[in-house]
Amino acid sequence: MGLDVESRARFNLKSAKVLVAESSGMSIEILGQILIGFGAKDMQRAESVEEAKALVAKTSFDLALVGASIGEEDGCELVEWIRQQGPDANRHVPLLMVSAHTPISRVERARDCGAHFLITKPLTPVVLLERMLWIVREQRRFVSCDRYTGPDRRFKFDGPPEGGPGRRRDDLSADVGDAVAPNMSQDQIDALLNGKAASA
Repeated sequence: MGLDVESRARFNLKSAKVLVAESSGMSIEILGQILIGFGAKDMQRAESVEEAKALVAKTSFDLALVGASIGEEDGCELVEWIRQQGPDANRHVPLLMVSAHTPISRVERARDCGAHFLITKPLTPVVLLERMLWIVREQRRFVSCDRYTGPDRRFKFDGPPEGGPGRRRDDLSADVGDAVAPNMSQDQIDALLNGKAASA
């Protein structure tokens, strides 16, 4: 998604409270400098899951950046705790995860724990800004059920917010339309479910 000058000029974290949870001092410093560049003045840093939980319990944050791994700990477990057990003030906080390694299993884990996005390191200010603007523009509703609490993940066919490029070239239209062939008979359906060739 391209960023116009107006978007860059209007985006300012001057009055935002930001949580940065990472075990690497260097990563915290890099993220901190990027956020300072966006005007952030109130940043709280945590180098362990327990430190992060303590901060979340007493402060209402406007943005959270969480490492996929915080030392030997799983950052996704922290995200799940924030979404499901943390104080109400932080349950819906915009939350970005960062990771140096992004195999599909980690991407799926970040998605399923309730993060808005997983960003690959080394990240750039432009990428971080794009993702934050995307969260603001998209305004995805939150859902909560037994196994998941977080932003609604069901947006495959909607693509990114207006003005951005498509995510996949093969995305299907959400409009199903009218049937183009006769319905299958019950015998054909039964045969298909049983793994046998349908009778004529």
